[in-house]
Amino acid sequence: MPASALVFVVPGDLGSATGGYAYDRRMIAGLRATGHAVTLVSLAAGFPWPDAAAQAHAAQQLGAIGDGARVVVDGLAFGALPALAEQHAARLRWVALVHHPLALETGLGPEQGRTLFDSERRALATARGVIVTSAATARALARYGVAAERVQVVHPGTDPAPLATGPGPGAGAGAARQAGLCLLCVATLIPRKGHAVLIEALRGLQDRAWTLHCVGSATRDAGTARALRAAITAQGLGGRVRLHGEVSAPALQALYAQADAFVLATYFEGYGMALAEALAHGLPVVSTTAGAIPDTVPADAGLLVPPGDVAALRAALAALLDEPALRARLASGARSARAALPSWPQAVARFAAALASIDTEAVPGVAP
Repeated sequence: MPASALVFVVPGDLGSATGGYAYDRRMIAGLRATGHAVTLVSLAAGFPWPDAAAQAHAAQQLGAIGDGARVVVDGLAFGALPALAEQHAARLRWVALVHHPLALETGLGPEQGRTLFDSERRALATARGVIVTSAATARALARYGVAAERVQVVHPGTDPAPLATGPGPGAGAGAARQAGLCLLCVATLIPRKGHAVLIEALRGLQDRAWTLHCVGSATRDAGTARALRAAITAQGLGGRVRLHGEVSAPALQALYAQADAFVLATYFEGYGMALAEALAHGLPVVSTTAGAIPDTVPADAGLLVPPGDVAALRAALAALLDEPALRARLASGARSARAALPSWPQAVARFAAALASIDTEAVPGVAP
């Protein structure tokens, strides 16, 4: 297999509208565009809890990969397939791509968390190297016994974007209260993204003028979506919170353009691609200190609070709504941060370099 050849293994639909899948898509396309022969292997959906059929399909697909291949596996699948990782470790050059550790997903019971931790720890032990999307995730893998020298950080890229053109961070308090500030949240409706915390925080701010637009799949976790709709209705916020579901790229850009600020009450982010997109649009951010967010969102561009802390989130939102000077200062910080965001071509080049640095050891018994 040529040195530039690569197998990229992804569970489920590569077109899924999440940050992790977007990263995978951009890396595959970018590597192909720069001369790498990338073969895509698609596994069944249902990871990280594959049923028997999904496991059998994974065994067939991975078993069909030729000896000596360099194989990047999205961590959503790799961490859930330790037995297959161990079975093929002597003949395949495994590279794990970890967006965030599986056991850190919100809503897991203690037993589920232990199961995923042990499963991913076993799988990672077989990898030649691990690529992660942030230094925070690299640090988190120390608990899994992954030596720091085996981990390469490759941040996601961010597409250039026009500055938001909403009412503006410098609008006076009276004008802001009359028109209402437009808040935007881009995140799949799953427990980890903290929508319930955000709605509870906004419940105590009904004396301010604001609207919230939420973009993200409402079908991936139907139970969470139903509970969120019920909470919005129960809090009397039906006229001020709109759940758009997934939208087209032009529709999302239009929502960014009209926004005054970006909000995300997440419990954990391995990087926070939506937060980087908000910075690219020059939007001030209100989010949490979870995972990689303090590294993604500079202190002068956002207000970060502990995840799950309703009172702290409400206070940060109140400050954003009430203080035009603060909004202006954070928007200025966001505009400065946008210049430092890596582009996707830069991210692809770093991914290729990471693969090259990992792929230096021959597989036992197989010619390199």
